[in-house]
Amino acid sequence: MPDIIPDPGQMTALLGDSLYEVWNQLCALIESAYDMDRLWGKGGKAWTYEYKYRRGGKTLCALYAKENCVGFMIILGKEERLKFEKDREHYKDEVQRIYDETKTYHDGKWMMFEPKDTCLFDDFIRLLGIKRKPNRKTMPIC
Repeated sequence: MPDIIPDPGQMTALLGDSLYEVWNQLCALIESAYDMDRLWGKGGKAWTYEYKYRRGGKTLCALYAKENCVGFMIILGKEERLKFEKDREHYKDEVQRIYDETKTYHDGKWMMFEPKDTCLFDDFIRLLGIKRKPNRKTMPIC
């Protein structure tokens, strides 16, 4: 599927400069904490590209790109939802709202965020930590 992998120019043209920077910072943040396989794919009907972080056949999260929009999806299964609900007051209001508004399916809550900046990144990393402990040594984020 090499034709699916966009180059930086294509991504900048699709997302715009500021959102491409958000995309790059989110990828860098995930990659600083997790050593994962990274897979490009078609974004289905709603998105142009999908970029999944997987290991051992399990998806940690996925990023999506379409014109002027970045998507960050994380799926919380039953046990993971219980962990989130126990600690939900420590998450930003927007994360709690998206959690509450996301339909629960038999295989979990498919939470989709559309970050415009980095303000939810700390919460994203905490959500990822519910799914899987980081497997890289990271420097604390100040």
